[in-house]
Amino acid sequence: MSTSPEPLLSRAFQEAARRARTPENHDDPGSGESPGQPDDPYRERILVAAAEQFRTLGIRRSSMDDVARRAGVSRITVYRRFAAKTALVDELLLRELRDYVAEFRRVVGEQTTGEGRLVEGFVASLRAARGNRLVSGLLVADPETVVPLMTTEGGPVLGAVRDFVAGQLRHDQDDGLIPATVDTGLVAEVVARLALSFFVTPESRVDVDDDDQLRSFARTVLGPLVAPTGASDTR
Repeated sequence: MSTSPEPLLSRAFQEAARRARTPENHDDPGSGESPGQPDDPYRERILVAAAEQFRTLGIRRSSMDDVARRAGVSRITVYRRFAAKTALVDELLLRELRDYVAEFRRVVGEQTTGEGRLVEGFVASLRAARGNRLVSGLLVADPETVVPLMTTEGGPVLGAVRDFVAGQLRHDQDDGLIPATVDTGLVAEVVARLALSFFVTPESRVDVDDDDQLRSFARTVLGPLVAPTGASDTR
């Protein structure tokens, strides 16, 4: 079975987009969560160990035996919970994305305008991506696999990010926060490409680690794309 992170990353982003479209349905059986499942300390222990293992050696160079040793459990214990490495990586990525979506909702929920939601969502997304230990670790440990997925072979990831952004924009449009004339798909394309570009190539005139600079950039470049005619206020 393939252990390439490409389909896993794509599915994780698509899951985040689906959950963003149905925020009230936390216990949806298709969500990837098992709210009725008893707490399993071994499962959590394995996931923590897997995250550390992948950050250290990357996904391709890590085996289930490596994860088992790092978790201090037998390989049988790992396989009873995750039938293959792809299942383990999938759940780990979905968990990371669920945490991201929860924070994203919190941040944009504090905004009262569509422009404000777009600007603050952009800032929060880059902050979360650059501060994520798993993602940053994979970029160092497995760049030959991860970097192409966001650049030359980045179609699936770009599409998934675009769909997530478009879903949020349509939601804001339905709530009357964005003019009906705005092409949400086109705006989402611009936002997704800018976000991935800043993430992969952070060196620029804009300090991506400075929220105020990012916010000013997003307000100037992205805000007008969704602001009502004659308005530009993210507060």
